[in-house]
Amino acid sequence: MVCASLIAIPFGNLVCAEVGYGEELRLNLQVLVAASLGYRPYIHGKAFTLSWISVQLTMANLVRRLMVTTSGRGSLLPGEGSSRGFLAHRLLSVSSENTTTSSETDFPSQVPLAPLPPEELEMEALTPVKVVEMLDRYIVGQQEAKRAVAVALRNRWRRHRIPEAFREEIVPKNILMIGPTGCGKTEIARRLAKIAYAPFVKVEATKFTEVGFHGRDVDQIIRDLVDNAIALQRQKMRAKLVKEVENVVEARLLDIFISRQLPPVEVSPIETWPPALNIGQVGSASRVEGESPVPEARVDYEAFRQLYRDGALDNRKIQLDIPDGRSRLPLEIGGASGFGVNELVFRLPQMEKFLKSQRMERMEITIADAKPILREIEMEKRLNLDQITKDAIMLAESDGIVFIDEIDKIVTNHETRYGADASSEGVQRDLLPIIEGSVVSTKYGNVNTDHILFICSGAFHSCKPSDMLAELQGRLPIRVELKGLGREDLYRILTEPETNIIRQQQLLMKTEDIHLVFTDDAIEELAKVAAEVNRSVDNIGARRLHTVVERVVEDISFHAPERSGETYTIDKESVQRAVGDFLKKADLSRFVL
Repeated sequence: MVCASLIAIPFGNLVCAEVGYGEELRLNLQVLVAASLGYRPYIHGKAFTLSWISVQLTMANLVRRLMVTTSGRGSLLPGEGSSRGFLAHRLLSVSSENTTTSSETDFPSQVPLAPLPPEELEMEALTPVKVVEMLDRYIVGQQEAKRAVAVALRNRWRRHRIPEAFREEIVPKNILMIGPTGCGKTEIARRLAKIAYAPFVKVEATKFTEVGFHGRDVDQIIRDLVDNAIALQRQKMRAKLVKEVENVVEARLLDIFISRQLPPVEVSPIETWPPALNIGQVGSASRVEGESPVPEARVDYEAFRQLYRDGALDNRKIQLDIPDGRSRLPLEIGGASGFGVNELVFRLPQMEKFLKSQRMERMEITIADAKPILREIEMEKRLNLDQITKDAIMLAESDGIVFIDEIDKIVTNHETRYGADASSEGVQRDLLPIIEGSVVSTKYGNVNTDHILFICSGAFHSCKPSDMLAELQGRLPIRVELKGLGREDLYRILTEPETNIIRQQQLLMKTEDIHLVFTDDAIEELAKVAAEVNRSVDNIGARRLHTVVERVVEDISFHAPERSGETYTIDKESVQRAVGDFLKKADLSRFVL
């Protein structure tokens, strides 16, 4: 952070200033002042023996640092903004003849940060047909449910492209998915969250209680949604700042490294350089007759920069001031119930103490270790938290998606209900205003839920959808019934999805150098056994496949480290031997009272 006070030192047509940006920048400024006045720089009892190329490099580094310092804090033109902007403009005009332009020295944009998903960049290409095709890669069947969520997702895009007068009147059509356990309801939500680049939160209805009882209240759903939107907006803004931050990190690390390569020499503080030299002659004293000083400086700096990019400097150590890791905020604002004004007022003294205790720690680390630290520090400096919060709230209000799973667990059968339950009908009543549209208070501000899409799902084994409150039924107008999985569906689940269970087991064994082969009749037998157990015991859908497959590969997995390099072929007989006892126990379980 730049100090408020600036000490202007005029010499010739150049105005220089000492800026409180750390010892390194003060050193550069003092070197330039001494050079322009004809003196050898004498700092901390030691003089620095610098070639004119080094002085020229110092000028270029100073200009770049001041440009970064003044970025976003004032105009760079004289007469506009603060003196810092005027200073940077004057330095830039003087050094423009002796330094390369920014277009000639652009740094590479390739940095280790994941780019934004293509779905966000090409949302228009996410047609309902495309969404269903993407879901088909991971989920077998259930076309009705896939089409419903695909249309709902497309309607979000359509709503943004209609006139403002009609936009507020169009509300999302919330969805209720009904189907037995293990048929793909939760998996559709998981995959939809990855497809839709929008704030998405999945919650379990059983985790909430009625307001006034111990437990989470339903308002926490919206607070979680806003937190998710904040994370998305931060990622988006970080992606825009990647190149700028990488430029600053590279320049700063090179400045620190190059400055350490200039050995100090003990001389008298009054020893001078040629007094007739002015700043416009920087670079001319050390060059050979007929040569230009600019190529010398560029070759010197370019050589270090190329070494930096090639990784040759990664193991070199530098001294870097970084925030002390022991200075961490020992509290969270809010809590399970979110933001509370009384709690904030109570904790203000602790926050003030923490802010005053922030301190920097000088550490000697390698350049490779310094890169991620500086990236994070410089990135956080440039993130506009106010803008992120504002955009995140708007994004959550207009594009937010909430998936409430196991909603049938808060529904009680009218025939067997007795008394009130804080985890059932009370939660339904609390959900009514949120799904219908209301304002929820969060620590980031108020959030309107009018245009948030709600998708609810449940098996409804012990109750019916009609057992829900009539008002809640009306707020879930689109009903989709998912079918139970049969033998053919289970076989497709084992073979069609890109990340099917068979492929997962083969990859796991590959890490032990074991080649695992499943014959087609073995896969058919696995599906047959899973379907039979579901029919005779409890129908848990596709989850039964995990039980059966694990039983088949259990012995191979246990002895895998000792049998490295072998090949195992699993056929129909192997499956029958492995699950024989399992089927007998399943048959007998039907007779247990």
